[in-house]
Amino acid sequence: MTPQVLGSLVDEQTRCIHYRTTLDVVAIKFHCCLEYYPCHQCHQEHADHDAATWPVEEQGAPAILCGVCREELTIRTYLDVTSCPNCRTPFNPGCRLHVHHYFEV
Repeated sequence: MTPQVLGSLVDEQTRCIHYRTTLDVVAIKFHCCLEYYPCHQCHQEHADHDAATWPVEEQGAPAILCGVCREELTIRTYLDVTSCPNCRTPFNPGCRLHVHHYFEV
């Protein structure tokens, strides 16, 4: 079953009102609630709690959803690639600037 993505979505590929370029095709499962959101701003606006980052020792957890093929990636895999290993869709390189919102680094 494909995980549900919460937040202010604008399309089926997990783009949201905050990040909606052709490369913005990932959703992140938040450690605090284990729910997928397209971005930290969507979590802040829609969740009823503060966000918690994934600890370094849990980088093997599946917590990234490719919005194109719906493949779930581990955090470590996501941090090591620039595109989806399953469908080869490129990911937004600018997302690297925001990893501290989601993962301990």
